[in-house]
Amino acid sequence: MASSLVVMTALIVVLVLAAVAGNWVQAALVVIALITALLFCVQTRYLLRQAAAANDRTRIHWRNAGPDLQRQSLNLEVVELSGILEVGDEQVAELQSAYIVAEDLALRQIQQEEDLPLIRHITIGKAPFDAVLVKNDIVNCIDVSFLVVPDLRQEKIDAMMKKIGRVKTAFAESGLQMRARLMMVLVTQLTPEDQDRLREILGKQRFKETPADIDIRLLDFESLQKIYVTE
Repeated sequence: MASSLVVMTALIVVLVLAAVAGNWVQAALVVIALITALLFCVQTRYLLRQAAAANDRTRIHWRNAGPDLQRQSLNLEVVELSGILEVGDEQVAELQSAYIVAEDLALRQIQQEEDLPLIRHITIGKAPFDAVLVKNDIVNCIDVSFLVVPDLRQEKIDAMMKKIGRVKTAFAESGLQMRARLMMVLVTQLTPEDQDRLREILGKQRFKETPADIDIRLLDFESLQKIYVTE
């Protein structure tokens, strides 16, 4: 990279001299050479990052989230949903099943859209996620939420930010060059009007200051069932 910088600097000097001398043919040739050198630098940097990312993948400390942790996460989500829907204890089991199905279908859809395999229920930097998707030099940490009202609680957002912050810190402490990204997958069961309202709420600078990049995916539960369940 240093040698490429020297070459580009020399070409720029030659270009300036050719322009001052009015030698436009030479100047045009130098411009072509400069563009070629620039493209070479970009390609080299990309290949170096790819090689570093491939090496970093073997150094990421991730573990499977155990059954107890998965159960705890599921129960927290179901308790929140049951409070919003005001369902009785006899319907909690049905709500649990619905949530499990929603999460499974959402992860299937993300895998289909990205055309890459997912690692489900994983912990990175002591932060649990529903899944992880590695794409180039980016580790996408996926959190799935099931929404029946057009809002996402700030407490939940803060918890996600803390988790992705832990991952970013763990990468920095391990000297990894890979980047961490939070992918928020929101499975909704809303009317079209509430869908629009949710998009408006999510866009009101609620994610202005975040420890990492965020990718928000909105998926309709009914549509997912039509794609993967019903014929």
